[in-house]
Amino acid sequence: MATQHQHAHEEHAGDKLIAAAHDALVASGEQWTSMREAVFSELAGQERPASAYDIADNLSKARGKRVAPNSVYRILDLFVANNLALRVESANAYLANTHPGCQHDCIFLVCDECGEASHVDDEEVSRAVRALASARDFQAKRPVLEIRGLCRLCA
Repeated sequence: MATQHQHAHEEHAGDKLIAAAHDALVASGEQWTSMREAVFSELAGQERPASAYDIADNLSKARGKRVAPNSVYRILDLFVANNLALRVESANAYLANTHPGCQHDCIFLVCDECGEASHVDDEEVSRAVRALASARDFQAKRPVLEIRGLCRLCA
């Protein structure tokens, strides 16, 4: 069972999520451009992890002109660096962080059947992973743990 963070954070959705992402990015010294807002809005509207290509295709259709996946990748990398998005490494796909700006490790449960990825916050696991790295004189920057298997609907 996931433990509570030592700090409080609020899960956001819809317009509140977009506003929280805006505030977190601006607070980090970055600009919130119309393209960044469009990418974040598209990402936040996805039910499953989305690739940069998925987002670029959807934005291209919505805007009526091509949006380059490379531009989307750069924005997603910025979002990951600023804790606005989480990257599911094994799928090369992204999820919106529902509590933007809140820094924690990425622990995912990834379904091999339907592609669903659930993000789990667990301070005990995070501490254990960081302690393991530290014991080997390794400074963990962004731990990512992915547990692959079947979700309850696919099992």
